[in-house]
Amino acid sequence: MVRLKDRYKKEIVPALMKEFGYNNIMQAPGLKKVVLNIGAGEATTNAKGLEAAQRDLSVIAGQHAVITKAKRSISAFKLREGQSIGTMVTLRGQRMYDFVERFINSVLPRIRDFQGVPGTSFDGRGNYHLGLKEQLVFPEIEYDKIDKVRGLQISFVISARNDKEGKRLLELMGMPFQKE
Repeated sequence: MVRLKDRYKKEIVPALMKEFGYNNIMQAPGLKKVVLNIGAGEATTNAKGLEAAQRDLSVIAGQHAVITKAKRSISAFKLREGQSIGTMVTLRGQRMYDFVERFINSVLPRIRDFQGVPGTSFDGRGNYHLGLKEQLVFPEIEYDKIDKVRGLQISFVISARNDKEGKRLLELMGMPFQKE
């Protein structure tokens, strides 16, 4: 079985160089990091919910999740500056490639009525953002051990110059985009 990182170096970079006319392999877009985030709005009233979200995210990512704090106070949400409101993990290097490979090959096929991921969730700089409605699609999460179904956001940070290059990189990695 060829790992994603090896496939990136041997197949994907040459394909991108040929398609976009790059002269140097360093010009080819690459995956810089993957950021996983669970926003736990109920953390203001339920501290155990934040701990459970952190535990779930740590199991999914394979590394310790950190707790995120509110940057400013918002009275409409009963939120104070510095209050814990979520949890996140940043994956880089081999763990990042292992996660992306597992995500594409194991997680996405487990989503009910899956028609592909939306191809419009790019931010203009080639980065891709994807939201999942529940963390149960990950095989590492045991259904009996969760207290609540939570949403999860995944951000693929790519060193591309534009959305077209970023989308092509993810397509070559195996990301199943919806037909437009």
